[in-house]
Amino acid sequence: MRHIPLLAVLLAATACAPAPIADVTKAHGLPATSADLTAAPAFVETGLPAGMPVAGGHSDAEMAASFMELSFAMESGRKLPVFSRFEGTVTVALTGQVPQGAAGDLATLVRRLQSEAGIDIRPAQAGEAAAITVEFVPRARLRRAAPDAACFVVPNVTSLDDYTARRGTAATDWSIITQRRVAGIFVPADASPQEVRDCLHEEMAQALGPLNDLYRLSDSVFNDDNFNSVLTPFDMTILRAYYSPALTSGLSKSEVAARVGAVMAGINGGSGMGSADLSPTSPAWKAAIETALGGRGGQAARRAAADRALSIAQAQGWRDGRLAFSHFAVARLYVGSDRARAVREFATAAAIYRSLPGGAIQVAHIDMQLAAIAVATGQPEKAIRFADRAKPVVRRAQNMSLLATLMLIEAEALDALGRTAEADRLRVDSQPAARYGFGAESEIRARRREIAALGGSWTRG
Repeated sequence: MRHIPLLAVLLAATACAPAPIADVTKAHGLPATSADLTAAPAFVETGLPAGMPVAGGHSDAEMAASFMELSFAMESGRKLPVFSRFEGTVTVALTGQVPQGAAGDLATLVRRLQSEAGIDIRPAQAGEAAAITVEFVPRARLRRAAPDAACFVVPNVTSLDDYTARRGTAATDWSIITQRRVAGIFVPADASPQEVRDCLHEEMAQALGPLNDLYRLSDSVFNDDNFNSVLTPFDMTILRAYYSPALTSGLSKSEVAARVGAVMAGINGGSGMGSADLSPTSPAWKAAIETALGGRGGQAARRAAADRALSIAQAQGWRDGRLAFSHFAVARLYVGSDRARAVREFATAAAIYRSLPGGAIQVAHIDMQLAAIAVATGQPEKAIRFADRAKPVVRRAQNMSLLATLMLIEAEALDALGRTAEADRLRVDSQPAARYGFGAESEIRARRREIAALGGSWTRG
């Protein structure tokens, strides 16, 4: 995907949509890049204490209900008749045109899956057949195989050629699998380092566990809004339950339902108040959101779709991430035509996200939008406040493209205040995050130009 104009939105990826030939996908992310990782930022293994994660803010009953909804349907809406997972040790291998830095990001992810989710997973040894093969291929080739996906996972294949040959057969049909033995993950080799990492997190999680996404989950990668790009405590709790000794491949939905409550009680420890809205998300709302944020169609049609999504959310009585995301969609589409309304909608979305588990990263995205608007309207002090509030959250979330964007917006604000030396230092300091988040220097320069244009826009009305 080409960069969306800054005053519209700056998300690492748009809402996922199922590809016609792959049920488990991640939507297009940033444009193709070739990265120099010599100055890539260092990440902590996890923002959590060592040991078992707890999905804070969720009761055991909520976690069990989410587990069932995630585990017995797919992103495409297809139902899964039985529970499936890998049994025994899961081995992982990288093949193809492996980008610099990918092996390190995978190693970090594997360690987290071992320690936080309790999964018996390790790198495959030389000459050992891997249970999960991650193949890196040029983006153009990947798009020929799955036009609507930035990356995706398929059962019972080990290469893209293998998938192409077996596509449409029973072998690649998740719905008839009773035990997972082999899976292939396909990732663009010429993507930014952050996009590679994000694909590893999402597709590894789905190769191992749930194949579904739920818009109502505010603190999970199992959500088509893509605010979260690395696995969260919620996700690790779900994956730990997936590999509980109390469950096994081949169980029916009713059999899993009879066991998952006790499993969650042992893992989640009863945290949370149990107030989540577990009502299903209507197809009409999903369709409206996908039209609004899908990048296709004219602005008028997309604004109408965003308004329709908001009306549906309000009529359904939702007070969770679905309502917040509806306000966010309206805000991003009205920035250019009705800035005052956009600011109101961003503020409403932020207020809802603040009340939700893990909602700080969504608020940080909104703060970035408000910082950009503040710079563009000649309010640099406000822009600095928004950016400074968001940066610690974004660092913890390890979203380097968003962090670099915030730093560059703040630099523009500092320039507007005549604090040129500080602005220049901040631009230099943003470079490691920008290299990781955007990749190629051409992409970094494009983002800098886009943000620099904000600084003079307020003087031109």
